[in-house]
Amino acid sequence: MLAAAWPDLSRSRLKQLIEAGRVTAGSRALDDPAAHVKEGMALALVMPVPIPAVPEGQAIPLNIVYEDAHLIVIDKDAGLVVHPAAGNRDGTLVNALIAHCGDSLRGIGGEVRPGIVHRIDKDTTGLMVAAKTEKAHTSLGKQFAAHAVERAYRALVWGVPRQLAGTIDGPLGRSPLNRQKMAVLRVGGKPARTHYKVLEAFGLTAALVECRLETGRTHQVRVHMAHIGHPLIGDPVYGRPRIIPGVTLPIQRQALHAAVLGFQHPATHKTMRFESEPPADWVETYNVLKGLAAARVGS
Repeated sequence: MLAAAWPDLSRSRLKQLIEAGRVTAGSRALDDPAAHVKEGMALALVMPVPIPAVPEGQAIPLNIVYEDAHLIVIDKDAGLVVHPAAGNRDGTLVNALIAHCGDSLRGIGGEVRPGIVHRIDKDTTGLMVAAKTEKAHTSLGKQFAAHAVERAYRALVWGVPRQLAGTIDGPLGRSPLNRQKMAVLRVGGKPARTHYKVLEAFGLTAALVECRLETGRTHQVRVHMAHIGHPLIGDPVYGRPRIIPGVTLPIQRQALHAAVLGFQHPATHKTMRFESEPPADWVETYNVLKGLAAARVGS
C-alpha cells in the first residue's frame, strides 16, 4: 500500500521511515513495518530534512602541532569524531579542518572525508595528520598502505601481560556475534599486527603499554589487547567493568593516546616526527595506579 502511494521510494527506504516514526495515522505514529492498515485509513509521511552530502566548515577549536602548505598535524581531543557518518553529521574534525583551511581543502581525497588519510577513534586522543593538497594525500596514503608510517600509542590496560613484549598477529573483521564490534577472526578478516611492550607495571592490577601499529585497522589496539586478556582501562566496548575497592579512576573512556607519529614529508621528503603528551584524565589515571602500586609495596 505505502509502496504504491510513494512509488519513488524503495521498500527498504519506506521501512526505515516507518521505523523512524515518519509515517503517521492521525496523531499516532506507525513504527511497525509489518503492521496492517485498514482500508480508507489516512496516512501521512513526513520526510526528514535532507542532509548536505558535502560537509560544511565549523569553527571548532583545534590543537595544531604543525602546519604548512601541504599538510596539518593535529593533537586530537577526546570526543571529537574524525569525519561525518551516521549519527555524527557535523561537529567533526573534517568540519573543523574545512573552517580552518578554507575551501581549498574541499575534494582532497573525497567530498565526505576531505584531507583525511587515517583516523583514530572518537574517544582516543593524540596525533593525526591530514593532507591539504591532492599530492600530499596521495603520498601519505601510500606511506600508510606500505606500513611506512611510525605510530605508537600509550595504553593503560588491566592486568600485566605475561610476556612483557610481543606481537599480536590477528586478522580483524566484524564480530559475527555483534556487528557493531570488531573481533579477531579465525577465518577471513583483514591482516592486523600490533607490536606491544610493557613500559611499567602497577603491581598485578594494571600496566602501561606501548603499542606500535604495523597495520591500522578499526579499533586495532583495543581489540588486540582485549584478545590477549588485557583490555584497555575504561573501554566501554571491549572491556568489562572492573572495580578497585575504594578507588574511582578519573578516566571515563578508553585509556588510549596516539603519542608518536612519524612520516616522510610529501614535498620535502624529510622525515617528520611528532610526540604528544597524554591529556589530563589519562595522566591522572596513571598517577592513581602508580600511587596504589607504591602504597602496596610500602605496606
